[in-house]
Amino acid sequence: MNLSVYFVTPDVAVHPVENLVLAAVRGGATIVQLRDKISTDAQMTERARRLRALLAPFDVPLVINDRVEVMLASGAEGLHVGQTDAPVGDMRRRIGPDRILGLSIETQAQLAAMPASGVDYIGAGPIRTTASKADHAEPIGMDGLARIARAAKVPTVAIGGLKLTDVASVKAAGAAGLAVISAIADADDPEAAASAFALAWRLA
Repeated sequence: MNLSVYFVTPDVAVHPVENLVLAAVRGGATIVQLRDKISTDAQMTERARRLRALLAPFDVPLVINDRVEVMLASGAEGLHVGQTDAPVGDMRRRIGPDRILGLSIETQAQLAAMPASGVDYIGAGPIRTTASKADHAEPIGMDGLARIARAAKVPTVAIGGLKLTDVASVKAAGAAGLAVISAIADADDPEAAASAFALAWRLA
C-alpha cells in the first residue's frame, strides 16, 4: 500500500469530483479517499462505484470516509474512520480482514488507546489549521507529527493544511505520506499539482 500522495476529495469542488480524481491519479496520487459530508448514502455509493471504475486501470485503491455502508455497497477497497465513529474493532469485523482500515489520530493519547491490531494506517493531524474541516482539533505541527510517527506501529499519513513546500518536512518526520485536499483540488491544473507532490516526495 503506497500512501505517499493521498488525495482526499473536497466536500465542495471547483472541478467535478470524477475529473479531479482522474487528474490526481494521472499526476501520481497513490490512494484516493472519497470524503462527502453532503450527499446521501445512495448518492455517495453511486459516485464511489464510478470512481472505482476510473481507478481500476491505475491500480489505485479507493477509501471511503466514515460511511461503512457506502464502502460495503460500493465494493471500495477501504474505510477511514475518526475518533467519534464506531470502535475500530467493530469496523474491522464489518469490513472483513482484507479491506484497508485507516484511523484519524489527533493526540498521542489516542494513539496509545488504539487497538494493537486491525488498523492499517493512521492519519495524524491536523498539522496546521485548515479550512477543509471546520471542527478540527488543535494543530499538532511537524513536531507532533514526528512524535506520533515514531510511536505508531503502522504507517502514518500527515494531514491538515499541507502544501507542496511541506513534503520534505513530512517525510523527514517519519510519515509514509501526506493527505492533500485543496492543494490539488483547488489548483488550476490538478494533474500538474498532483505530479508536483509525487515528484517532491520521490526527491525528498
